[in-house]
Amino acid sequence: MKKICLFILIFSLVNSNIFAQTNLMILKLTYGDVEIELYPEKAPNHVKRFKELADSGKYDGVVFHRVIEGFMAQSGDVKFGNSSSPEFNLALAGTGGSDLPNIKAEFNDIAHTRGVLSAARSADPDSANSQFFICFESAPHLDRQYSAFGKVIKGMELIDKIKKGEPNSGAVSSPDKIISLRSK
Repeated sequence: MKKICLFILIFSLVNSNIFAQTNLMILKLTYGDVEIELYPEKAPNHVKRFKELADSGKYDGVVFHRVIEGFMAQSGDVKFGNSSSPEFNLALAGTGGSDLPNIKAEFNDIAHTRGVLSAARSADPDSANSQFFICFESAPHLDRQYSAFGKVIKGMELIDKIKKGEPNSGAVSSPDKIISLRSK
């Protein structure tokens, strides 16, 4: 009986560790690696889309086109923001998405605090597609207005190094980019 209980305990621990690993992402920047934890129980469709785009390499080479000191760094425009693509256009970065349909809002109780990853969108709450932002500081005015779906758990000091844009618009003239973004 003890052997069976021990087997079940070990099996449970191994499986929970494997499951946890699937919700960890590594964002490679020129400054180093950032580890992000995703919350599929809070925003399952946003997590699924983020992982799908990341693991297929769609975010590789995408610039941080809007970065506002003390607020957030925005990226994820895989259409116009991919510096390796023939469609790259810094003036249009932030207006595009992926070829996939938009995602309905998944507002939840995750507070927009330092390091939180959230879906960028237009004025339509159901217009999120591929773009996302990472908060530099708390932004409570975004709580339950934007779909938060993850958080930086290691390397936030590297996110802080991302080149900042114009004070009002956040537009970055020579932006940093995502080297790669994949599941851990």
